[in-house]
Amino acid sequence: MDQARSTISKIFNGEPHSYTRFNLTQNMEGDNSQVEMKLSSDMDEEVGGNGVGDHLNHNSNRKPYVAQKLGRTPKNLCFMAAATLLIFIIGYLIGFLVHRKKEVAPTCATSVSAFQEPPVHETGAAPLMDWDDVKKLFADKISPSKFESVLSEFTSADHRAGSPGDKALANKVITKFKTYGMDTWNDEHFVKVQDPPASGYNKFVFKGTEQRPTGFLSYSATGKVNGTVLYAYYGQESDFILLRDKNINLTGRVLLVRAGKISFAEKVANAAKMNAAAVLIYPEPTDYPIGDTTELFGHVHMGSGDPYTPGFPSLNHTQFPPVKSSGLPKILAQTITAAMGTSILRQLGGQNVPQTWGGINRLGDESDVITLEVNNVLVEKEIHNVFGVIKGFVDADRYVVIGAQRDAWGPGFASSTVGTSVLVELARSISDMVKNDGFKPRRSIVFASWSAGEYGSVGATEWLEGYLTSLNMKAFSYINLDGVVGGRNGFKVAASPLMHSLIEGALKKVSTLNKAVSLFTQFGRNSRESNVYEDLKMDNAAYPFLAFSGIPSVSFRFTSGSSEYPFFGTMLDTPDRLKSLTSGDVTRLAEIASQFAGHIALRLVHNHLLGMNLTRYNDMIRTHVYWINKRLKDVRRMQPQLLPKDLTMQWFFSASGAYDRAAHQLAEDVMNSNLDDIEMCRIINDRIMAVERNFLSPYVSPRESPFRHILLGSGPHTLKALSSHLDALKAGNPGADADLFRNQFALATWTVQSCANSLAGDIWSLALMET
Repeated sequence: MDQARSTISKIFNGEPHSYTRFNLTQNMEGDNSQVEMKLSSDMDEEVGGNGVGDHLNHNSNRKPYVAQKLGRTPKNLCFMAAATLLIFIIGYLIGFLVHRKKEVAPTCATSVSAFQEPPVHETGAAPLMDWDDVKKLFADKISPSKFESVLSEFTSADHRAGSPGDKALANKVITKFKTYGMDTWNDEHFVKVQDPPASGYNKFVFKGTEQRPTGFLSYSATGKVNGTVLYAYYGQESDFILLRDKNINLTGRVLLVRAGKISFAEKVANAAKMNAAAVLIYPEPTDYPIGDTTELFGHVHMGSGDPYTPGFPSLNHTQFPPVKSSGLPKILAQTITAAMGTSILRQLGGQNVPQTWGGINRLGDESDVITLEVNNVLVEKEIHNVFGVIKGFVDADRYVVIGAQRDAWGPGFASSTVGTSVLVELARSISDMVKNDGFKPRRSIVFASWSAGEYGSVGATEWLEGYLTSLNMKAFSYINLDGVVGGRNGFKVAASPLMHSLIEGALKKVSTLNKAVSLFTQFGRNSRESNVYEDLKMDNAAYPFLAFSGIPSVSFRFTSGSSEYPFFGTMLDTPDRLKSLTSGDVTRLAEIASQFAGHIALRLVHNHLLGMNLTRYNDMIRTHVYWINKRLKDVRRMQPQLLPKDLTMQWFFSASGAYDRAAHQLAEDVMNSNLDDIEMCRIINDRIMAVERNFLSPYVSPRESPFRHILLGSGPHTLKALSSHLDALKAGNPGADADLFRNQFALATWTVQSCANSLAGDIWSLALMET
């Protein structure tokens, strides 16, 4: 034992003749390799003929020792144990040094200064940062003073889609994203839009006077029509019902309608249903205090995106057969100024307008002939959407998208400049939190700047169409920043019901201009349902994300109370006018808008589980069930011959109940989930993400009915349309088709049932739920 201690001591003390060598040699006479272990001469002498096994070395002239029996003497055993331990220790040290050498690559001073190691992405499910710390960090990054320079930088007098001004702004946005250290990319499309004639003009002639408005409505039918004028108030369906009740024939008439209440496209679509020949739209001075000669600009495509590539992206037109969106109008449409509209209205004869419309105007008669000529031209434009991304640290392939329109008809300060500035400031603030403050979002955030928004969310929709199969599986929310500041006395939110809990959380945490008062207290305390929430409309850029792609979406804005911002779609949307309308608080309101959007986005990427309210759709489905059941009973009572006796509500009731149970079960699974289980959290989040997507009817064509959402979409497949169809059957409308209703009713029923099935998760969970 003493001899072993002495030998080990010599090795670690570094005596010159004490070493251990591993030599891998190839047996020159055969195929087998041998590992030779040769100890020092001192150790050879001490071991003598007591070595273990034959020490074969083809380069040695020494005779092999005769093997001794193992364990013959205690001395030999001690020495062997010491040698084995020594070899193990030295081998371990050599392995450690080799491994470390691989991990730490040598670098020179220049390489260290030029390259910074990216942050290590966490793979565990432990909390990355306390939520209160996240909120405080973000609040400290956003301030009104920072918006002054950003708003000034992105203000432009001319940035219509596809123009040099639009491209210049796109370059500014993507340069900002790169400065913030974000990965960026560009999405290019070639879209067809309709512009006013480059040479020539649109015009109308009434009572011998010719007028040439410079405003226009993109995607109007073109040509020339003659007809008699009929005043139709706002051009809503209810307005046409009143006219029909007065036994007024609308076929071939040129309708004069006010701007507002509904979109230009909806007004024209309603008129086309009544067989009108054309529509003139003017801003009534009591609704739009914008002056008598201010021109209006817009579009009349009853849809979104490029109407000449419906359902697929405008990447290369030569690859697709000629096709048009079913939402393109077949009648003429033109905007006129307030002076032109009121002049026509004063000269109309015929019956008095309905009392509910107010005023002393008349509807028009056969003598009020007008000639309208629309000469818009179809052009192809190259547009660019630009993007930046902050990648998540756990589920990087799941992301929230925050987007803003970049183009405008004119200056577009409220319609696009403010939203673009908020987008850029959100990107700067959150990327700075990641880079400098240790914030690690679990999921990714994509920042998008869209082009051709004024033509009907063309840029955003083309992106959705191009990446639909990926986006509706991985994008879990869209936050729209268009027109976020249009006043200061009101606050409106339009969103998927799934996002209402997130919205209410943000309303309670984000302060108003009065720092001591929250948005919830000021605007939603009495009744947030009526004071804050509004329907998500088709002309909102968030609508195609929700109704076409099945991505839960939210859009919000500050308003002037009961009235809308009057300068949207005009050349008067300037910084001075918005500052005047907001009492000079544009930068402060932009800061609040950023806080609201940022609170929702950060909550979505920070928490283990997506904070969607899974049961909010229950009330909406039950409401539709109630009204469809009521109307079905009315039809059976008043038109019993139209529907077969075996048509019942049983399966619709069953589907509604199945969704209710599945939604509550998923909510319970969320409450009982183990937040440390990454895979389980991901599975639950995927089930949550599937809710909105599964409300898209799989039975309708994206070309014919792109907004396939049966609850919030548009078309005959929606539950709202089923109720309207029953009303038409009850009234004996000759256009109502009982067989068509039965078909749509069956498809809608199964869509609700399929959504419930998907919510249930695995197929065996579905079977257990049904039993």
